[in-house]
Amino acid sequence: MHSQWRNFSLIFTLAATVAAHAFGQVVSPTVGSASSGKASAASIPDFSGHWVHALPGFEPMPSGPTSLVNRMRRPNGTGDVLKLVGDYTNPILKPEAAEVVKMHGALGLKGEGDANPRNQCWPGGVPFDFSEGPTQLVQLPDQIIILYSYDHHVRHVRLNQSHPAKVTPSWYGDSVGHYEGDALVIDTVGVKVGPFAMVDWYGTPHTEDLHVVERYRMLDYEAAKEGFARDAKEHNVAQGMTSPNSGGKFMQLQFTVENKGVFTMPWTATMTYGLGPADWMEQVCAENIQWYSGKDAEVPRALRPDF
Repeated sequence: MHSQWRNFSLIFTLAATVAAHAFGQVVSPTVGSASSGKASAASIPDFSGHWVHALPGFEPMPSGPTSLVNRMRRPNGTGDVLKLVGDYTNPILKPEAAEVVKMHGALGLKGEGDANPRNQCWPGGVPFDFSEGPTQLVQLPDQIIILYSYDHHVRHVRLNQSHPAKVTPSWYGDSVGHYEGDALVIDTVGVKVGPFAMVDWYGTPHTEDLHVVERYRMLDYEAAKEGFARDAKEHNVAQGMTSPNSGGKFMQLQFTVENKGVFTMPWTATMTYGLGPADWMEQVCAENIQWYSGKDAEVPRALRPDF
């Protein structure tokens, strides 16, 4: 793994015991509705390409309930990506969740390192992995396969189907999707709660009642600029991502998160992606497990040998 990604990850920690005590892990799957009819081939949007977005992620909406922002700002007013302290006063957070976010920020400011799924080599689930670029959507007749290049994570989305009545929690949950006009809509429930479970880089926790609805749309440059402008207020935007590219293509993901055990209300944010390089660089997290000041990452390990 490249040192800049490893070093950037040093500022995140999750106290799994605190989150586990604060929030129950009761499975309450939401049943999503299938599309009333399959879209014709001519109406299906083309999401081909390798899509990239600057870390650490979400673009807050200009109004309404939305994602957390960084309380630590640079002199120019943008968020300081090397000091991530989530805004624990955001009204979407229940008091217990606000305390977890506050704890993460305090650890980061102390320089003790802040563990998250990325730097501990665990699956991030959704919506955490929305910023794990590059991202690629593989469109098949009966499913969408979503590839996240970092540590080679994969999601499978069944098309024109419903969630089962009982969902067994898994790292990426149960995802069903359908095409709706110019959008791909994906409904996900049953995301497993692991030792480093969080919805964002600020350590915001979630329970197994997490429900995420994604809407992917293709945009031209003029339409994409608004999302890039919101992102630029919060993050370092990668050079070249916000300017017209040779294909004239941008992809925007608008997603809504609901989790009654953690949030006071549903909230919405976006991710506006630019086209990335055609070839991906191999990134295997577990090949370098020393992540912070001599500490080894909590890489998933087998409890017993395979043979």
